[in-house]
Amino acid sequence: MREATEERRAPEETGRGAALIGWVALSAVLPGVAHLRAGWRRTGTMLLVCHLSAVTTVILVAAGADAGLAGRALNWLSQIAAVAGAAAVAWFCLVLHSYFVLRPRRLPYSGQVATGLIAGVLAVASAAPFALAARYLTVSRQTLDSVFGTPVTGPRSGDPWVGRERINVLLLGGDWGRDRIGVRTDSINVASVDVRTGETVLLGLPRNLEHVRFPPGSPMERRFPYGFELPESKPGWREDLLFSVWQYADDHPELFGGRRGMGAETLKQTVAYTLGIPIDWYALVNIWGFAKIIDALGGLVLTIDHDIVFGRYDEGLLPAGTRRLSGAEALWYARSRTFSDDFVRMRRQRCVFNALLAQADPAAVLRRFTEIAAIARGIIRTDIPRPMLEHLVPLAWKVKRAEVRSLQFMPPMISTVHPDWGRIRELTAKAIEPRPSPKRRARASAAPSATAPISDGCGAA
Repeated sequence: MREATEERRAPEETGRGAALIGWVALSAVLPGVAHLRAGWRRTGTMLLVCHLSAVTTVILVAAGADAGLAGRALNWLSQIAAVAGAAAVAWFCLVLHSYFVLRPRRLPYSGQVATGLIAGVLAVASAAPFALAARYLTVSRQTLDSVFGTPVTGPRSGDPWVGRERINVLLLGGDWGRDRIGVRTDSINVASVDVRTGETVLLGLPRNLEHVRFPPGSPMERRFPYGFELPESKPGWREDLLFSVWQYADDHPELFGGRRGMGAETLKQTVAYTLGIPIDWYALVNIWGFAKIIDALGGLVLTIDHDIVFGRYDEGLLPAGTRRLSGAEALWYARSRTFSDDFVRMRRQRCVFNALLAQADPAAVLRRFTEIAAIARGIIRTDIPRPMLEHLVPLAWKVKRAEVRSLQFMPPMISTVHPDWGRIRELTAKAIEPRPSPKRRARASAAPSATAPISDGCGAA
């Protein structure tokens, strides 16, 4: 009889344990239901109402959210991280309390141990998303504070663009590092953005532009009144091209009354004078740092149209074809000089950058978020004020949905040896002038234009 009773009791105890865990699991999704089941009506009702109110608020905010809200949220990262951290602790405690109010002591010892372990796992699993969100938000804030650490230089309220119709950002690709002396800006582009529509023109200047002119009255103009010219450092080795302006200014603080680190400001002024437009800010990205990001994301798939020879002694080879490249291989593809000129290299660099943007897997980014954020801190320099991000995020959303055109000042349009500065400014002014409405633009689409939609002509898969 005793054995028969124990046999009947075993399935009943198993059922009670499974039911208890079921209510605990349900409480992780709908806080309060376990308390209602256990007879804690006031507590259960309060928890359930608070939870449903919070979920409804989040849904309403998400439904009405726009890029402007996303931009403003960048100013609240610390507070949002604190809320996420508190939610992680609250959910962990809630799941455990839901377990205890259901009186697991009524189960035999083995059942208490089993259900207790399962409840603990559920508590950790419920808290983990909030804890991970708090971690990512904290890392994001630290990264933004590190990269965009300059004080605000314009109004923080009202019109952030101070009545201007366009902003111009100097986008640079450099190659500084521990094993390299100074900064050389191998990639020089200006993104001119219409702040109302987001329509953007990318103005590309060759790195090997010669006889660069400087703004009248500037320290560099007083040193080089007839253009940037230096003796050859060794036969055939020129250091007086556009890509060297930053480093030359950094190396000669005596030109600026002893002020150091004037390379960025000098290059901004130089590019502004060359194009005939003001430059608001610059952003410099370490090209070699991209190799670490590419590796963190699992490589980059590119279609190589012909064999690429690379290496100091031409010892490396990237065969033609479609393949997944490592970070180092992708950078060699972008930067190899063998059997290539600067213009071919510029095209390949755009291929790599565009492929990276297109192939960045959100899941891979989340998995390696902390590592990628740490890399970003070391490869980006900018003078964009941190508070301006609030306004740049919605502008970037407009840019993503608008037309982006490109104007590259390359031969035969512009000679890099004897540049026609007047023509460069004329083409720039024409490229950024206000565009007609979509209907008028369609009627005028057959007219010749100096600019063209972005098309790199490369095989990014």
